[in-house]
Amino acid sequence: MEKRENEIVEFLTRGTESSSKTIHEGINSSISYATVKRLLSKLTDENFVQTVGKGKGTKYKLSDIFHLIQPMDIDEYFKKEIDERFINERFNMNLLTDILMQQSIFNGNELSKLDELQNKYLHNISQLSEGEYKKELERLAIDLSWKSSQIEGNTYSLLETERLLKEKETANGKTKDEALMLLNHKDALDFIIENPDYLIPLTVAKIENIHRLLIKDLNIAKNLRKRRVGISGTNYKPLENEFLILEALTETCNLINQKENVFEKALLTLLLISYIQPFNDGNKRTARIVSNAILMNNQYCPISFRTVDSIEYKKAMLIFYEQNNVSCFKEIFINQFEFAVNTYF
Repeated sequence: MEKRENEIVEFLTRGTESSSKTIHEGINSSISYATVKRLLSKLTDENFVQTVGKGKGTKYKLSDIFHLIQPMDIDEYFKKEIDERFINERFNMNLLTDILMQQSIFNGNELSKLDELQNKYLHNISQLSEGEYKKELERLAIDLSWKSSQIEGNTYSLLETERLLKEKETANGKTKDEALMLLNHKDALDFIIENPDYLIPLTVAKIENIHRLLIKDLNIAKNLRKRRVGISGTNYKPLENEFLILEALTETCNLINQKENVFEKALLTLLLISYIQPFNDGNKRTARIVSNAILMNNQYCPISFRTVDSIEYKKAMLIFYEQNNVSCFKEIFINQFEFAVNTYF
């Protein structure tokens, strides 16, 4: 967001609804009234500002989801240590039942870019034979299994992962659980590829089944958790009561099923399953697989996350936990979708 746009936003944080004339008179910059009008139009298009009334009586205020989508500087945010940050420590059920239900987290420009990339993907795969498409999908599946596991601390390299998944050859000096994590990822991906309509509609039971595939033969409890969990690097505290966890996951399924835009479905799945932390372990892995299943179920390009920095991924997720702000993670999602379209197909 530009400096002049920030001044308008800062002005609107001081009060409620204001006319463009009042905003022009109230900000510090010596910019023209026409420029203020143009910037207000831009901020409205980006969902940061919304209008009230029509014609000459039009007034402006910060949008109902401004706090959710406002740009954040990830490096600046983490200059403060864990106990210095002012955060939302408790799970915000209102996100699921009200805020996200009423608003889209993407603006028009973002959706236009994603739609353009999706059209490119559809054109590209129309030029591929069935065998070529399967080869590219397998390459993406290997990359996703590797990166998704790496984010969770797995030390297999990409080449070692490829050898394991293709030839079932384990790497020297690696644990059995690391190999199982990767093999389970591939099994879960194969399952959703072979059952393309499985997650339509999304249900708690189906999410639990994907989780079971991901934790098979690992020392991780199945089903929704019944005890408290902590998350490294944050003072955010996920829900502790198993009945509230079930309620939150059920509301998440309802929210995602009601959303029409596939990109929004996929991004909300990534964020909300991780935010709820419904299982003792394997939450983000489950979120990435379910999110990709939603994309593939709707003939959209899946995402491998191959080039995302693991630390940046975790930081963006922590910002959502602590501030309920999607901006940093949304940027990762858009960039990784673009990478997938341009790299695999």
